[in-house]
Amino acid sequence: MGPSGGQSQLLIPLSLMLLHVQPGTGLERISYVPQLSSAALAGKLTQSTFTLEQPLGQFNHPNISDLDLIWLVVALSNATQNFIAPQKTEDIPAPASFPQSGYYLTLRANRYLYPTTQPGKQLHILRVGNDTHCHPNSSGCNYPLPGPGPYRVKFLVTRGGRPIAETEWSHETRLPQVGAGGTRLQRHTAILPSAAQALPAAPRPRSPGTVVIIAILSILLAILLTALLILLIYTCFDSCRNASISRPGEPVSTGRYNTHHMCGRPAAGGS
Repeated sequence: MGPSGGQSQLLIPLSLMLLHVQPGTGLERISYVPQLSSAALAGKLTQSTFTLEQPLGQFNHPNISDLDLIWLVVALSNATQNFIAPQKTEDIPAPASFPQSGYYLTLRANRYLYPTTQPGKQLHILRVGNDTHCHPNSSGCNYPLPGPGPYRVKFLVTRGGRPIAETEWSHETRLPQVGAGGTRLQRHTAILPSAAQALPAAPRPRSPGTVVIIAILSILLAILLTALLILLIYTCFDSCRNASISRPGEPVSTGRYNTHHMCGRPAAGGS
């Protein structure tokens, strides 16, 4: 019985290796490590998002069907050891639970979205934290990430809400933040009270008498400007009315006159 017992003990880990099942969880282990996109993209890492490569062809396993759901698990690096795969759909953590649990599920897909071959010259990326319109309490919401991290991700395959397979955890991803500029901002904020004390005192409000005088002067100035405008208009109108302007084609009559050297000579035989 000793040799047979030893053989059975050797067969157990061997069968686990053949089935790619993670001991203690019953999940199929897919030997794939999610990674950041290698494309030269603008905004590949922002203060609330990062961009992954699509896991093309990684779920073509016989026990994974086209109807199974593929989730992206987003977790803080120090919370990966505490991750527990949900056992039913109602237990799938949303981004709103991230501050408490340290992880949530997002970017729900099927394996037909990650085929082995894709048309060339297309970007196959997943942008984590790119949806500002979904509610963080909704399942699968791809809500912006709340801080610099570091974050680690992996893909989880579920069927009927129960997990059946998962990939490896990715390496740590840290998001860029304000950094030194934020430190300078905090310093400026800290000295704001003393700077405010150094500012000169604001001018006191004017007395009611001063306000009345200013209002009267403003009204008089407006009346004067109105009178000048009326006088200008009247003068222009009067001068234009008195000026005689001949219209085009209007006949002009002139008086006939003779000059002294154009008078006719006296008739012949006159005295």
